[in-house]
Amino acid sequence: MGELGTNHFLFLSAALFIIGMMGVLVRRNILIIFLCVELMMTAVNVALVAFARETQTLYGQVFAIFTIGVAAAEAAVGFAIIMALSRRVATVDVDEFNTLRD
Repeated sequence: MGELGTNHFLFLSAALFIIGMMGVLVRRNILIIFLCVELMMTAVNVALVAFARETQTLYGQVFAIFTIGVAAAEAAVGFAIIMALSRRVATVDVDEFNTLRD
């Protein structure tokens, strides 16, 4: 079996990103949409590390570390917003969250 190249990692990254994007576009559950956004951020991290491996530098890995930090902050704030909204509306369906318009 041959060595894994950059193309393999970029294909994996593209597949993860497309799965996450389809989850955001198709699903109605706010928690699933939130997890799909996290999956898309993970796909970007895989691509950044693949490019860092290709160029033999650490720039992609440094950006991936910053992206992981942003994802952690987004997860904390996003989950708090989801919990507050689900307590107010008593559902996790995105179509029921029209109370923010008022």
